[in-house]
Amino acid sequence: MTTETIFEMTAPTLDDIEILARDVYDRLPDEFRDRCGNIVFRVEDFPDDDVVEEMELETPYDILGLFQGVAITETQESDPVPREPNLVFLYRRAILDEWSDSQITLGDIVTHVLIHEIGHHFGFSDDDMERIEADAIDG
Repeated sequence: MTTETIFEMTAPTLDDIEILARDVYDRLPDEFRDRCGNIVFRVEDFPDDDVVEEMELETPYDILGLFQGVAITETQESDPVPREPNLVFLYRRAILDEWSDSQITLGDIVTHVLIHEIGHHFGFSDDDMERIEADAIDG
């Protein structure tokens, strides 16, 4: 890599992170994706002030992603009203901060965050999420 190339490099945009997240999602096991149902991915630079306050974060860099919605473990087929889609937020600036401070690839960080947040949707254990993450990264 030349110095000129380094100076031309820019940080991944919100759209770049979303494209990466969708690629990661597409590589997840079919049985995992099939169970996801209606999940919407949103990439933002930072969580909003309400999230920072509710989660008692010291800074908005303290959170890489967030699942917002009703977990499958909390829904019932007899629910009378269709619910809004579940959201998985990815926070670009915190993800880039993590990436710059580690030897982990950006794709692996996004994979970790995405699987962890979707795992909340299913009520998965940390062991379950680690296995899915290993399969996604290795596969």
